[in-house]
Parts: sequence; C-alpha cells; structure tokens
Amino acid sequence: MKRGFDLVIASLALLLLWPLFVVVALAIKLESPGPVFYRQQRVGRFGRLFRIHKFRTMREDADRVGLAITVAEDPRITRLGRRLRGRRLDELPQLIDVLQGSMSLVGPRPEVPRYVALYPEALRERVLAVRPGIADPASLAFRDEASLLARAADPEREYVEVIMPAKLAGAVEYAARASLWTDLGVLARSVGVLLGR
Repeated sequence: MKRGFDLVIASLALLLLWPLFVVVALAIKLESPGPVFYRQQRVGRFGRLFRIHKFRTMREDADRVGLAITVAEDPRITRLGRRLRGRRLDELPQLIDVLQGSMSLVGPRPEVPRYVALYPEALRERVLAVRPGIADPASLAFRDEASLLARAADPEREYVEVIMPAKLAGAVEYAARASLWTDLGVLARSVGVLLGR
C-alpha cells in the first residue's frame, strides 16, 4: 500500500508541478554555470547506492571545496539556491527518485556513504530496512540544522557526534512503526512547516 501511495502522489505532484520545475530550471541556468540538477551518491534501502536528484543550489565546484555538509551562510550557495533551500524547493526533484523506486515520500533521509559507514551496525540494518524518504520526522526536528552547524566550532564533528546520532535514533523509531497513517502525519507536518516558513 505504501508503494502504491508513493507512486500515485509522486505522479500527481510531478504533473501539477512541471511548470514550477521549468521556471526553477531556467532561473538556475540564468544565474550560474553548471547543470540544473545536482546528483549525489546516497545509500538507499538495503544499502544499495543510488544518485539522488536535487535542484542545484551551489556553485558547480562545490563538492571539490568546503565541507561535505552545508552550514548556514555557506559561501558556496548561490543567491537563488538560498531561496530554494529556504522553501525546500530544491528537494522537489526527488519525486523522480520516488517514481524510480529509490526513495519514498516519507522515510529516513538518505545519507552519503561516508556517514552511513559510521552508523552502529545494529542500527544500520534497521534504518536501511526501509526506503529513504523526502520527508522525515527527524529532519522536521532538525529543520534548523544548517544554523546549528554554523554555530559549532567544528561543524562536521558536531554533525557526526551530536546531530547524526539523534537523527539516527529518530530513523530507527520511524522504521519500527512506519505505516501509511504515520506517513500521512509526517507529510501533513512537513506541509505545515513549509507554509509556516
């Protein structure tokens, strides 16, 4: 039922939002050189690797300079990228990943391999038993993550030692009780947060 729900909602959303996709894509191309989409390797269900879709919000060479995580006021973020991130519009292309089966509408956010390698083994298996998602209860709790990291003396250490374990605990809890009803609740809260912003 969850997969069927994902397919129906993602398909409808893409049909309704394609004009917004076109506008955002044109704005990205006009503002800075580089591709419209940002593709990065993430760890999916059962540890399978996939390349996530996002609208590019940073300059083209961002992966070669700076941290693997993003902090508030990161100089690599473009002016348009800051606005897209503020409204989470950069995440919309992940609807494509939902259709492809790599992601779900709701689930633990997919991490890059270097951070998944740090997961305790017992928790790693439980978190990776479900498809990663666009919306995530733990991400709602840490929606100001970039600002928290910007205030840390060592942002990556803060992420690995403080934020990641807390998000991982939330992911384990989600995986243990995931259902269509809990997903609807997370989606409703996510929409509420976006409208509240």
